[in-house]
Amino acid sequence: MTGVLPASPVRKGGVKGSLSKNGHLPFLEAPPGRAGRLHKAPSTTGLHCFEQCFLPNSRTVGLTVCMHSVLLYPRVIVYAFLLILLAGSCIWAYKAMIDIRPDEDRPRLDANAYGMIDELQGRLKRHVETLADEIGPRDVFVPDKLNAAADYIRGFWEQTGYQVGSQTYEVQGVACRNLAVEIQGTSKPDEVILIGAHYDTVSGSPGANDNGSAVAALLELSRLFSKKSTRKTTRFVAFVNEEPPFFKTRSMGSLVYARQCRKREENIVAMICLETIGYYRDKPNTQKYPVPLSFFYPDKGNFVAVVGNLKSKPLVQSFARSFMEASDFPIECAALFGFITGIDWSDHWSFWKAGYPAIMLTDTALFRYPYYHSVQDTPDKLNYPALSRVTYGIFKALEKMT
Repeated sequence: MTGVLPASPVRKGGVKGSLSKNGHLPFLEAPPGRAGRLHKAPSTTGLHCFEQCFLPNSRTVGLTVCMHSVLLYPRVIVYAFLLILLAGSCIWAYKAMIDIRPDEDRPRLDANAYGMIDELQGRLKRHVETLADEIGPRDVFVPDKLNAAADYIRGFWEQTGYQVGSQTYEVQGVACRNLAVEIQGTSKPDEVILIGAHYDTVSGSPGANDNGSAVAALLELSRLFSKKSTRKTTRFVAFVNEEPPFFKTRSMGSLVYARQCRKREENIVAMICLETIGYYRDKPNTQKYPVPLSFFYPDKGNFVAVVGNLKSKPLVQSFARSFMEASDFPIECAALFGFITGIDWSDHWSFWKAGYPAIMLTDTALFRYPYYHSVQDTPDKLNYPALSRVTYGIFKALEKMT
């Protein structure tokens, strides 16, 4: 009869059990008044078992288990798939965007290299002191200072032997100028390598590092190239109005310039933006990063960073390789999504918007430099020996690229 088993020892799930005086297994016997309900009884192994009493058909138990399995297993599969997808995405992101620095043996510099670096150190320092000390804060809100910086750059280029081009446009009633000089390419004149830096500052800041250091390097790089011939056209541009409130607006100097280049259908094969490149420290914990980059890069702020977006990754790698072949200065590379904090914070962003490959060379600015955008951004804060080594490395990299 249903629910009654023969009076003999049985094995349930591999555990011996004995029958009660009613002929039922103890864990199947319902207490008085609770027939048909779930209850539990300790097994001889000390484990607790659950079962239903007086089921009309033993298949119901199997059906219940199957239903639970049907509901449980797809969720397990989905979670496992999502975990595998997340792990795969993280590995791809690391290999595609972060672990991209070329594996190059660093050179031993000779006496000529050290002689050039020593000369650069003095010249770079004089440029920075002129821009930050003699001229000082320079933006649209102090137009005489902004014009003084533009005149200084124009004068240096003219003394070096260049013909200076000017793109002038008006912002809040002030005439603003992008200035440019170039060396026409010999064998590939239609391909343009553009090196740029902004010469304005955030309001109230002397701007020794941001961006006097980069303007100084721009001027010295143009001087070193002034007597050279290059296969590709090599252009040096000083941009106005990079700083707020004009950053990423139609009044931003580099955006005005990049849009005109696109309108003229110029073939800019590489734009190299120099941004805040004068501060370096060898001490631990002197370098910070936007999330989550601190897991992958060093905590010493002693390197120059080459930064681009994913589309500019080939340019990041080719520039870094050329730099590393000629310089022993520490370098780190990244080709990241543009939404990561700081990745697009300079004039290279304008060239991305115009559809050109562009990278930024930087000491990482606010992620390292404690005087960023402040009145304390003065010439005495900069590391001129390191700045001269970086400038030398950029020059040698550009020699290979042009």
